[in-house]
Amino acid sequence: MDNDNAEHPSPTRPKWRKVAYGGMQPGFDDNHTGESFLEDMVMNANVVKRDMLKVMQDSVSISEYLCIVALVGLVWTYTLRSNLNETSLLYLDVSLLGSGFLVLLLTEEMLSLNLLLHYFLNISFFTTGLFVLAPIYQTLTRSISSDSISAVTVSLLVLHLFLHDYAGSTVRAPGALKNPTLTSFISLNASIVASVFMASRLPSRLHVFAIMLFSLQVFLFAPLVTYCIKKYSFRLHLCFSFSLMAVTLAFVYTLHGLLFVLLLGLLVFVTVVCPYCLIRLQEYKFEINGPWDEAKLCFDITD
Repeated sequence: MDNDNAEHPSPTRPKWRKVAYGGMQPGFDDNHTGESFLEDMVMNANVVKRDMLKVMQDSVSISEYLCIVALVGLVWTYTLRSNLNETSLLYLDVSLLGSGFLVLLLTEEMLSLNLLLHYFLNISFFTTGLFVLAPIYQTLTRSISSDSISAVTVSLLVLHLFLHDYAGSTVRAPGALKNPTLTSFISLNASIVASVFMASRLPSRLHVFAIMLFSLQVFLFAPLVTYCIKKYSFRLHLCFSFSLMAVTLAFVYTLHGLLFVLLLGLLVFVTVVCPYCLIRLQEYKFEINGPWDEAKLCFDITD
């Protein structure tokens, strides 16, 4: 009897192993998990602890661009009211273009003479084409009412602000590794269409050319200039941003008191309230990671 038991030992249950492939293991269900399954569970591994002051400083870029768009709206309003003539607008265009090139020269180390010449040629072609197309822009919306044009223009500006890339630039900066995103291009197109609609309500061809040149300079190159300032010195970026906010609020106050209150409330909401809410909501974030998660590459697949 003992010899028979020695020749035919009782079968033992095999040990379960965690394998990615190989099918169902004998003696275990297909969805079986071992006792050590939850030992690799990690809670809040990828949750970034944010600092209130740092988040407020990052939100300054959003408030800064809101003020830039508000200044564009002020120039449009004063032009439609005939407070700004063609000569004043052309002087404003030249001063903005000169100051923008000056900022690029002072803040960009990788700016070469060939790149400056490339920028100058592109702006020359761009300005010439804009002057040729000004009569078409002037009569583009003649059959549409001013109320409809105003509503569409405001809607496009809201879309522009919603899709704008506040961390980058609409034009690729010198030395930048990444191109502008798709949403950034959609945002830029919305601002250009809004500028065309607004310019079509002006009385003369020179008016249309001057206001279109101003609008496109701001929407195309203002993000590039502010991006270069921020990359050059964050303290200079903060000083420039708060100075721009003060100037914008002063001009808006001269236009209308209610608009001043609305813009001030929006800037406080973006710069203070939103960062505070983000920090408070972070306390309730709960993330669980474990062996059930999909595998993630630890390197860039494009390298």
